[in-house]
Amino acid sequence: MTPANALKFYINGEWVDPIEPKTIDVINPATEAVIGQVSVGSSRDVDAAVAAARTAFETYSKTTREERMALLERIVAAYKKRMPELGAAISQEMGAPLPFATRMQAGAGLGHFATALAVLKDFKFMETMGTTEIVREPIGVAGMITPWNWPANQIACKVAPALATGCTMVLKPSEVAPYDAIIIAEILHEAGVPKGVFNLVNGDGPGVGSAMAAHPGIDIMSFTGSTRAGVEVAIRAAPTVKRVSQELGGKSPNILLDDCDFQKAVTDGVGAVMRNSGQSCNAPTRMLVPQKRMKEVAAIAKAAAEKFKVGDPTAEGIDIGPVVSAAQWNKIQALIGKGIDAGATVVTGGQGRPEGLSKGYYVKPTVFADVDNSMTIAQEEIFGPVLAIIPYKDEADAIKIANDTPFGLAAYVSSGDKEHAIKVGREIRSGMVHINGAFGDPKAPFGGVKQSGNGREWGRFGFDEYLEVKAVMGYNAA
Repeated sequence: MTPANALKFYINGEWVDPIEPKTIDVINPATEAVIGQVSVGSSRDVDAAVAAARTAFETYSKTTREERMALLERIVAAYKKRMPELGAAISQEMGAPLPFATRMQAGAGLGHFATALAVLKDFKFMETMGTTEIVREPIGVAGMITPWNWPANQIACKVAPALATGCTMVLKPSEVAPYDAIIIAEILHEAGVPKGVFNLVNGDGPGVGSAMAAHPGIDIMSFTGSTRAGVEVAIRAAPTVKRVSQELGGKSPNILLDDCDFQKAVTDGVGAVMRNSGQSCNAPTRMLVPQKRMKEVAAIAKAAAEKFKVGDPTAEGIDIGPVVSAAQWNKIQALIGKGIDAGATVVTGGQGRPEGLSKGYYVKPTVFADVDNSMTIAQEEIFGPVLAIIPYKDEADAIKIANDTPFGLAAYVSSGDKEHAIKVGREIRSGMVHINGAFGDPKAPFGGVKQSGNGREWGRFGFDEYLEVKAVMGYNAA
């Protein structure tokens, strides 16, 4: 399924041809076949999109709360109608099983638009502090670069709060998974987003992403992706002193305290790593367990991992599809090899494709035990269905190992005593902590510390990214 507008960009409310015609192939990772093309933009296309966004900002920034609420309501209605189409596109372009791609991937995008609408209803754009009025005003034009692993989710959690706060924007989705972004642009157009408020330019990092980051007409860069690419965006953005918000990589610890329900905690932890083929930045890929229980945990993890069925994402009963690309597959295979070479125990999985799959970028659900935290597989983000089980001596050692990472996105703690788990969670340097397998909260701030980034998305915290704070002193003076 190739969208009708696959070779066009959405600029100033219209589908337009790129200024310099150039295309790249879009690959279905399940079949390795070309399913279509997408146009690759240039700095000139970025200039046109930014110009449209700057013009539109003059009027859109002055719209009322009620007008923006009505717009978000129309977007939610239009989005719901195209959920099956969005799910099919996501499944084709990045390999998620079709039910997961529709319910979870496309569904997450819908959730962010609905949440933004709910937050907008009573968000405080103005408040007084003594004699001073504090005003929160839209920052201006937002540049957005989104990844391929949760594409609709990442687009929506940037676009929704930007629309809600009165900003205009230019989006560059991943060129690896671009089709869902085109459908979302069509949804926004159908919902009546004013001309120039939302603009879409497809392309790669060097051609479009760098031009956006350096552009003097863009006031904030919101980036989700690898730490390496995030650093590049920040460097490019620095000369214009624009705000840069980054949601980057992770290597999240999952501490299983000695009093937890190990059968449940290990099984749930394995599941959280394997879903989406391991391609989630907040996946709990380092499982920390008491040294004396390593053998028990490894057995539970093996049984849990081997229940995941890998295969064609359009087939029934499939839990895991392929990873997104040949480059990603090769990277994962190399890192699995490094784990083997370093002496970690392969509990299940390993290198190569799963049995019976000779084509497609499929990876065996892999569990390593007896991992030392200094090993490459414990320090680098693998971004595949690979779990490292690490032993700890005592609680202090567990906390030390958890924090011994350049990343700080999420952390997980399980205990039979919730207060105990919360106490340990407070000792971990991360932007988020999940207690006893708690799911993510769409109203809670999503983001990390250290090399996992410096911004927060989701809920009202996502609004703050797109607002400037102004102090009007003497406002309430006698």
